[in-house]
Amino acid sequence: MSNWPDMAGEEPPEGETAFRGPPRAVRLPQFDVRLTAPDLSRWLPGNTGLRGVIQIESGRSGPHVALTALMHGNEIAGAIVLDELLRTDFRPRCGRLSVGFLNLAAFARFDAAQPTASRFVDEDMNRLWDPSILGSGRDSIELARARELRSLFDGVDILVDLHSMLWPSEPLILSGPTEKGRSFARTLGVPSMVVSDHGHNSGPRLIDYSLFANQADGRVACLIEAGPHWEPSTVETARATVRSVLRGTGMAEPNGVPPPEAPIRSAEVTRVVTAATGSFNFTQAFRGGEIIPARDTLIGHDGADEIRTPYDDCLLVMPSLRPSRGHTAVRLARLLPDCP
Repeated sequence: MSNWPDMAGEEPPEGETAFRGPPRAVRLPQFDVRLTAPDLSRWLPGNTGLRGVIQIESGRSGPHVALTALMHGNEIAGAIVLDELLRTDFRPRCGRLSVGFLNLAAFARFDAAQPTASRFVDEDMNRLWDPSILGSGRDSIELARARELRSLFDGVDILVDLHSMLWPSEPLILSGPTEKGRSFARTLGVPSMVVSDHGHNSGPRLIDYSLFANQADGRVACLIEAGPHWEPSTVETARATVRSVLRGTGMAEPNGVPPPEAPIRSAEVTRVVTAATGSFNFTQAFRGGEIIPARDTLIGHDGADEIRTPYDDCLLVMPSLRPSRGHTAVRLARLLPDCP
């Protein structure tokens, strides 16, 4: 939870735009950090030639599964879970497991007193996954790291990228726009909401990387938004997701897998609302995952413009309660027919 009266004046927002250089100052709440960042020093050398990447071979045929965390340096819940997994000396029953800690430079700057300041160093690492960007003449700390990691992702069959969220929201899985992504995400069972979307105008995410985004390619990826960044419940969700991945791929013993706590639901983003002014305001402090029952319900103002729901039962995906101009304020999604 956040302490709304205490305002931070210089923290960068969790916006949707990848940008370089100092961010424009915004006013954010002071967020409570209820988690302790893990000590990853044991894993930083890796065993693959890639810093922070550990591969574990089973010696038996099976898929190459990658579990990744720290795409953003302040999203520590996934890193806690993967650190736990490695400390158990887990060995897959089949195939190959890769565990990757991604934006190590940003993570090294994580400070619980200023937890929003270490999302990235130069630019958002999750807006760079296009061959034209990776092969360009541009340079940044994040782009250099993405180029290093490309060889890993070119060789995986299944990728699950662990993330978390700044603003209050129910957990969800982002599956990208493909049917294969949606189908795989639904097999996990946790989180129980699967959202199909086309990513961000500011650049492709790792799950949008060409081999994952090609419906004809058998390789598949999804992004787990496990809950608010620094809450223990987010670690629990990420832990349950990792267990589901390992059991579902045959890497871990499937016995005793509990049924999903809630029916699996699917939704498709139909509109991305981007703040056109610096005075965007919601009509109330919406929580991600809320479903607005009636079409044409007023949910916010962007300057003089009204933001209204385009259909009945409109799902609010990850509303940003303090969006700055040019950043995504909320994504609006329609529940798909297989949902109750």
